[in-house]
Amino acid sequence: MEGLQARLGAENVTFEGVGGPMMEARGLSSIFPMDDISIMGLGAILRKYGHLKARIRETAEAAVASGADALITIDLPEFCLRVAKAVKAQGDMRTVHYVAPTVWAWRPGRAKRMAAHVDHVLALFPFEPPYMEAAGMECDFVGHPVVTEPVATDADASAFRAAHGIGDAPLLMVLPGSRRSEVGMMLPILEDAVTRLTATRPDLRLVVPLAGPVADTVRAAVASWPGQPILVPPGTDSAEAMATKRAAFRAADVALATSGTVALELAASDTPMVVGYTMGWLSRQVIGRMLLTDTVNLVNLVSETRTVPERIGEACTGAALAEAMAGVLDDPSGQRAAMATTMQRLGQGGPAPGLRAADAVLSRLG
Repeated sequence: MEGLQARLGAENVTFEGVGGPMMEARGLSSIFPMDDISIMGLGAILRKYGHLKARIRETAEAAVASGADALITIDLPEFCLRVAKAVKAQGDMRTVHYVAPTVWAWRPGRAKRMAAHVDHVLALFPFEPPYMEAAGMECDFVGHPVVTEPVATDADASAFRAAHGIGDAPLLMVLPGSRRSEVGMMLPILEDAVTRLTATRPDLRLVVPLAGPVADTVRAAVASWPGQPILVPPGTDSAEAMATKRAAFRAADVALATSGTVALELAASDTPMVVGYTMGWLSRQVIGRMLLTDTVNLVNLVSETRTVPERIGEACTGAALAEAMAGVLDDPSGQRAAMATTMQRLGQGGPAPGLRAADAVLSRLG
């Protein structure tokens, strides 16, 4: 949105659709709260299937009624691609999907099905365009937004440690996730891992960033954890709170993260990590049989290494995560080169991905 405004002039472009506070700050009036459709896991999707269908229909009708030059759908394929399909069924509005589906990891047939109602894909990773083009869609690698996000300095990290009396003690960052369904699944496992690790490293301290939609849940859960958990930011999105969060990322010696794009935030901060993820029994059975890759961690994938330990599905236990974290604390050097390579390949030092995305949309729109 920022890139389009920069290229066209803010007064010459308008936005309608569904989005969160940052998109609303750019001029979008959201049809309904974005959190209403942020659902993870096959079981959770099935439980809210009727509700999601209604939201898909509502969004598609609003898009057609808007008469927009293009529909840009962003990630969340279970929702967005159904909206694109419904819009194409009613006319020939140009459809652009931002974030290529992970057809390199599982369900490769999605690309061909998607091509029936998506004209153009904006890819975050450099290895994705060939998959999309082979299915019949236009595709541009535009870089990943993480490369333009501000990161804390070593001085910021030292100040954070001093402010919380951490000193030279090892600092573990725990990142439970931001979706209610995944947080509910992961918190007991993360607690077990933390309890096991602190039993062998009694000086270990914890820092836990709070994500807005699950902040209260996480705050209540970690209150009884060992390691004197430090909670950041203090419940706001102010510049000061975000700076504190960035300083915490930089100050941590290791992060225990629920699998996802947070791996790239950690890589940008040069913070070694261990990744875990599990899901409901049904999702594990279905997705586990479809995986085409031996890793789901983005640092491992982009750098073409396997330096980040992963414990996924049935392997995601407190004992396994604690053992992996101990290994990273003892020797984090193996991850640093891979993280630097990842940032470079995602566009660090080049034009802002948002501007590249805007140029790609406008050039193909004509």
